[in-house]
Amino acid sequence: MSVFSNGVVYSSRMKNCNSCGKCCEKWGNDGLSASTEEINWWETYRPDIARYVQDEKIWIDPASGEYFARCPWLQKSTDGKKFTCDIYDVRPEDCRHYPVDIAEMVRDDCEMLEQRDLVDLRRARRKLDEIMIDSRPPAGRYP
Repeated sequence: MSVFSNGVVYSSRMKNCNSCGKCCEKWGNDGLSASTEEINWWETYRPDIARYVQDEKIWIDPASGEYFARCPWLQKSTDGKKFTCDIYDVRPEDCRHYPVDIAEMVRDDCEMLEQRDLVDLRRARRKLDEIMIDSRPPAGRYP
């Protein structure tokens, strides 16, 4: 919670990630990339991940050569309400940086956003950067 200089109190609004899995489901099928460095690291230290890389494209089914319909590392919880990432600590940079901006969150129906976040985009961008501080550099400039 924060307080404006005029004494008006407002909540921070945007929620932390609730592990709904929408981003992973949307971006698993030809929507992500990995750097050469990430791929080389996987080849050396995580061949279980590297087996899903072909011609520098990620999440390719080694049997068919086709993209998986969704990320192969996305796992649904036993109660079916949340998702986890089996390679969270070594996931691609694209995943670590998601979401980059509010427009991306709106497009993907991200559950972190609340409708009232769209009223003050500047504050929403700041809150997103605050939430993502450990995952990526700040994405936006604040007018």
